[in-house]
Amino acid sequence: MKKWNLVIDVAKCFNCNGCALACHDEYYGNEFPGYAAEMQKHQHRWINILSRETGQMPMVEVSYLPVMCNHCDNPPCMKVAKNGAVVKRDDGIVLIIPEKARGQREIVDACPYKVAFWNEEKQLPQAWPFDAHLLDQGWTKTRGSQMCSTQAMRTLHVTDEEMQELVKSEGLEVLNPEFGAKPRIYYRNLARFFSVFIGGALTVEVAGVVECAAEVSVRLMQGGKLVGETQSDTYGEFRFSNLKPGSGAYALHAGKSPKPLEVDLKEQSIYLGAIALA
Repeated sequence: MKKWNLVIDVAKCFNCNGCALACHDEYYGNEFPGYAAEMQKHQHRWINILSRETGQMPMVEVSYLPVMCNHCDNPPCMKVAKNGAVVKRDDGIVLIIPEKARGQREIVDACPYKVAFWNEEKQLPQAWPFDAHLLDQGWTKTRGSQMCSTQAMRTLHVTDEEMQELVKSEGLEVLNPEFGAKPRIYYRNLARFFSVFIGGALTVEVAGVVECAAEVSVRLMQGGKLVGETQSDTYGEFRFSNLKPGSGAYALHAGKSPKPLEVDLKEQSIYLGAIALA
């Protein structure tokens, strides 16, 4: 049986907020009985874009992470819901039924991802319903993925077996797999949002003038093992990305320099500045 999934490429999201605006446009001022009550005008972002900045000037990385209801296969919200207020459809979509969920704030509290919201005026728990009312009318994409200008968001209607093949072939991940909720929202390039980098700029003195050292080999070692190898660009700059925060001591080897530069990587990215080659 085919089920609905969403794939988000973190590397392609540039925080245009189009998906979030499309969600607000769809659900604010509209009622969809059996699917969703009207979205609260303020404070609710059923599709939200988290941002993260790491590094120091002039080498800074900014990344964005769209988050929403994960439509889990093992939804914690459904475990605490009473009177069938939360249902898991055969097509993978999780719905908070507005006609049955009134007063059940525990549904919001049960979400480990914090992507369920409490509508104080209506006394209702609410979350993004995967635009199920549109898909049931024959739509093949959610509104967010339909309008995404960079195609960072893809709607997939495939079998579980086909989805797992895509997970392997594209290196897809889910948020916080340790929660055991088994989300149907998958991410590509997820490390971009959570990782840090070590970078710098190589220089060389030529006839008394300090120049950018381009196309110089740079290697990053840890514990005697090669972590990565790259070359400096036209401006002498290099960068080793997708490193784990707090991963400790590294040795940086630039060009033919006999002595490596020792780097202690903590929770934030490190820009080493200008590094003069011998």
